[in-house]
Amino acid sequence: MRITNWLKESHRWQHLAGGILVGLLSLGCWYAALLAGVGIASALEYKDKLWGGEWDWTDWVITIIGAAGGFGISLIIKTFLL
Repeated sequence: MRITNWLKESHRWQHLAGGILVGLLSLGCWYAALLAGVGIASALEYKDKLWGGEWDWTDWVITIIGAAGGFGISLIIKTFLL
């Protein structure tokens, strides 16, 4: 229950889900997942800052963790199912 409440705070679940999608779409290329994850996380936080918000390092890290997790899922699928 605490984790779900924490993920709902500041739309962190959307950062995680978006990161996972980026990692899945990296097509098994770790550096593509890393670069896209960092780029998208940075762009999202920069957008928040431009709109008067604060840069949230937690959201930034969650997005990159999601990208790494999505890459891991794609690697597992590629290794065991294809």
